[in-house]
Amino acid sequence: MIHHTVTGTGPDVLLLHGVGLDHTMWQRCMPELTANHRVTRVDLRGHGASPPARQGTSLAELAADVVEVLDHIGAHRVHLVGFSLGALVAQHIAAHHPARAATLSLVSSVALRTPREREAVLRRLRAARTDPAVTADAAVQRWFDEAWRLREPDLVADVRRTLLANDHSSYLACYTVFATGDEEVGPLLGRITAPALAITGSEDPGSTPDMSGRLASAIPDARVRIVAGARHLLPLERPRELAAALTEHFERITP
Repeated sequence: MIHHTVTGTGPDVLLLHGVGLDHTMWQRCMPELTANHRVTRVDLRGHGASPPARQGTSLAELAADVVEVLDHIGAHRVHLVGFSLGALVAQHIAAHHPARAATLSLVSSVALRTPREREAVLRRLRAARTDPAVTADAAVQRWFDEAWRLREPDLVADVRRTLLANDHSSYLACYTVFATGDEEVGPLLGRITAPALAITGSEDPGSTPDMSGRLASAIPDARVRIVAGARHLLPLERPRELAAALTEHFERITP
């Protein structure tokens, strides 16, 4: 079983992280989210303290790992929150296990990439195969603007260390899922019945506001929220604003 932590009491919330990161990326959101909820954070396969991801790992396998955790902790219906790669996993769960998702929140999510967007992520995948350090540095440059890097250098260093601590083969396996998973889950978006929120930063170059708009157009009951001036790492850059948007969304329905 993949590694997970459970904190707090109340209706269940499940948090899924992005590729190359782990469950700790949600730490700044935890005070608000655990005030009235039981919050489960997982390390997806190939990340953190979870088992490695083999070459050819699929989006369905990552989703099945998460459903196994839900069964283990007795969380039958949850507020499902996914960030980046985790948002693709959340979409897969919501489409294939609709009874498990009370609400769906897609944070900094990719969706229905255009050919140009697909080529950009495939270029990053090819680069990741050759030099992990260069890949980590490029990610930090995309995720942190100069002002944020100067304001929180220790956080920048922590994120870079997390990226470099990954088993390289596991990282590549999961980055492949991230780079291609929207093709698999895109045709399923119309099957999602949970109320959905697509939220991203206005300055996110990879999970763009346009992508959040595509999600809202494809999912029957979905809303979009764009966080002005923010980039990709909303749980770290704007944790209070994100947590408030999530809890407001949760209140649309009671598990």
